[in-house]
Amino acid sequence: MASSPLLALTTGEPAGIGPDLTLALAASWGVLEARVVAVGDPELLAARAAGLSLAVRIVPLADGETVPASRDGVLPVWPVRLRTPTEAGRLDPANAAYVLETLDVAIAACRDGHADAMVTAPLHKGAIIEGGYPRFTGHTEYLRDACGVEEVVMMLATERTKPPLRVALATTHLPLRAVADAIDAQSLRRVITILAADLRRHFGVARPRILVCGLNPHAGEDGHLGIEERDIIAPTLAELRHDGLDLVGPLPADTLFTPHHLDDADAVLAMYHDQGLPVLKYAGFGEATNVTLGLPLIRTSVDHGTALDLAASGQADAGSLRVALEVAARMARDGAPRP
Repeated sequence: MASSPLLALTTGEPAGIGPDLTLALAASWGVLEARVVAVGDPELLAARAAGLSLAVRIVPLADGETVPASRDGVLPVWPVRLRTPTEAGRLDPANAAYVLETLDVAIAACRDGHADAMVTAPLHKGAIIEGGYPRFTGHTEYLRDACGVEEVVMMLATERTKPPLRVALATTHLPLRAVADAIDAQSLRRVITILAADLRRHFGVARPRILVCGLNPHAGEDGHLGIEERDIIAPTLAELRHDGLDLVGPLPADTLFTPHHLDDADAVLAMYHDQGLPVLKYAGFGEATNVTLGLPLIRTSVDHGTALDLAASGQADAGSLRVALEVAARMARDGAPRP
């Protein structure tokens, strides 16, 4: 692994703040110990830089051209062309294919060994769906399918809180009505196994201690408030403990996120998106990173959405994207998984 890993940064929804955040960081990379190449439309980035009065020179790179060391005020770009002109703050589903192509370019670069990790600015799921991709549910699932793996795990982490808080999800972008049916022993076993393995591989945790939420209020109250804990979650945790994993739970989610439990934990596994992520975002919004575990490549992302109302305003905070780049660089230096 090179001492200065190369990060492919997809610029996200073109009408949102992804281009703004990319340009704000390029204006002053700071102490980032990595090379960064943006994946997006050079003309869009140049126009947005001018509109934001950012002195950033856009440098499109040809195929095979070496990405230079990061320099303040310079943004190397692997070009992907917009399908139609865009206006900041106004979604156009015609650019759905453009957004997905930026992901495809970054995925291919990582899998072919041309980049050490990919970092993603936010996209807009609705615009992708309306643009002709009705089965699209998010970055996480798209990466899973593109890489041909059966299961991935979405984990958000804020390393700057005390203690650090990492929250992984047993299910990701599902309506609540579908969550209970999606939780079964096989899937739960895969998710926990991936979570434990990648905590060891990427975060240096020799024997991860993982707290597991129940699905129902009071973790089912011995079957009186739901049977998933009794019939699925608890037996699966018992089997995995027998395999040597350090698991606590299922615990009621309303008391799990307290210092009494979290002080000795390396990660929390929540059963669904809005069970765990509101707590993490309250603790560290703007400084948290979304990490996709279980892939044959490294991927991190921001902890927020496209913020269309802030696009081209100069008011968007690049803190989460900076942290996502820092975490990706550290993971790459510590040893990226190779396909």
